[in-house]
Amino acid sequence: MPMQPVSVGPWKCGRGLPLLFIAGPCVLESEELALSVAEKLADLSRTHNWQIVFKSSYDKANRTSVDSFRGPGLSKGLDILRKVQERFGLPLLTDVHEPQQADPVAEVCDVLQVPAFLARQTDLVESIATATAQRGRVINVKKPQFLAPEDMVHVVRKCEAFGNPRILLTDRGTMFGYGRLINDFRCIPVMQGFGTPVVFDATHSVQIPGGATTGGNRKLVPFLSRAAVACGCDAVFFETHPDPDRALSDGPNMVPLAELPQLMQQLTQVRNLVLEFDASAAGNTTNS
Repeated sequence: MPMQPVSVGPWKCGRGLPLLFIAGPCVLESEELALSVAEKLADLSRTHNWQIVFKSSYDKANRTSVDSFRGPGLSKGLDILRKVQERFGLPLLTDVHEPQQADPVAEVCDVLQVPAFLARQTDLVESIATATAQRGRVINVKKPQFLAPEDMVHVVRKCEAFGNPRILLTDRGTMFGYGRLINDFRCIPVMQGFGTPVVFDATHSVQIPGGATTGGNRKLVPFLSRAAVACGCDAVFFETHPDPDRALSDGPNMVPLAELPQLMQQLTQVRNLVLEFDASAAGNTTNS
């Protein structure tokens, strides 16, 4: 069975626990940007006692256009992520697109992410599960936009079969029609039923695919994330940037860094209400 809760660095993610926040710029545009965003997130973590994981990608291998910025690449990207951890102590999450990248990434990062479009690629899942199992790391698998939540049990079983029960599952919306995304919040309890904590990806859920670059509507992020937390998700994933309109990837979806504290405070309050409700319901069941 998958582990419950899942430890991510000093944090714990799972049922009955405070929210885990996964946040950072979509791609490592520069060392300066990564360190400045990480410094702000580390300060929020200390000030509010929030569980925060720093997220950013060294290579966006799934960009729509050949002209789109992909990132600094594996070697330079891992150097930047290592500096983030050394300076600010935040756990790290990044996505892996090729099996041969799993080992070097697992040396640096606490969570290795399987991208949604690649979640059914057994060789990739095996390499990530093996590399993370050997180092006590965590796997985060994004549910493909084309897959029913019930079918994610097969990905969970693959991760376990290849040696790692420390698994998070992430919902980032489901495709209907021409790539448009709809959030079916039944995904949260369904995937929790496999024994895994569930993450809600609030910023990729508001993407509007199509054209040379992906569009989106960041104004919808608070509505969807509050709904997901009310439905019981264990973690929330945000991409954030000091100036999203000038970001090199996924700018229309990202939460402005200055707006993130208020949103995280709202979600923490919703989470506390959910935990109080669950505790009260459990008490009533016991007393009856």
